[in-house]
Amino acid sequence: MMITSPEAELPFYFGDDAALFGLFHATGGPARRAVLLCPPLGQDHIRCHRLYRQLANALAGEGIAALRFDYYGTGDSAGESADVDWGRCVADIATAADELRRRSGADRVIAFGARLGGSMAIAAAPTARFAGVVTWDPVFDGGSYVSRLDAMQSALRQDRQRFTRPRSASDVAEQWLGFATSERLRRQITELQLDASSVPTLVLDSLGDLPDNGVANISVKRLEPAAPWDDLNRLEVAILSHPLIQTVTSHVRAAA
Repeated sequence: MMITSPEAELPFYFGDDAALFGLFHATGGPARRAVLLCPPLGQDHIRCHRLYRQLANALAGEGIAALRFDYYGTGDSAGESADVDWGRCVADIATAADELRRRSGADRVIAFGARLGGSMAIAAAPTARFAGVVTWDPVFDGGSYVSRLDAMQSALRQDRQRFTRPRSASDVAEQWLGFATSERLRRQITELQLDASSVPTLVLDSLGDLPDNGVANISVKRLEPAAPWDDLNRLEVAILSHPLIQTVTSHVRAAA
């Protein structure tokens, strides 16, 4: 049954064994196109939750159907944090894209993703048959990203504002900022190197740290202000960006 209010969200499970959780944001009438919102991982996922909901509602209000979802091992989907796997996440994106086409009736699907969500959307583009991708501060160099996460984890365990005494390295050896991780996922992200996209891709860059030589099939637009992804003092604060919502909505609305 189609929802008539753009503010309404339809929760449901889908995919093999109904293992994936999603929230469908329907339009008031036939959808001209649709957007799949691919979340990042870990703490970034939590901090972006409110923004993703606002973006989905803004898109639905423009007659653009949207689907938010959780990868296997994250959020309300089946599995545990330690089960998160790069290849499975990429496959989940393709599954979610097909589900969005089925529910919205729109064959043209554009993906949006922040941080690793953007990286995975680019990786999934061929199998998910995306018409385009919009990313926000995606990870191009996985090794550098892992190094930053490790540095933040080390600083966090010694933060006296959060802990009366430093936690030992062994206590948090398999964690990234409060989320369990596996050596497999660490290796997969470390090996990540994005050097091209198979579909037209818009990168919204708030950090100014993109590769100097550019990446094939990708255009870049500067976005202000810089998102505080690596700011430990704001680790528990939601990351919001009204300029991002306006930019993404305008970009998808204008897409042919």
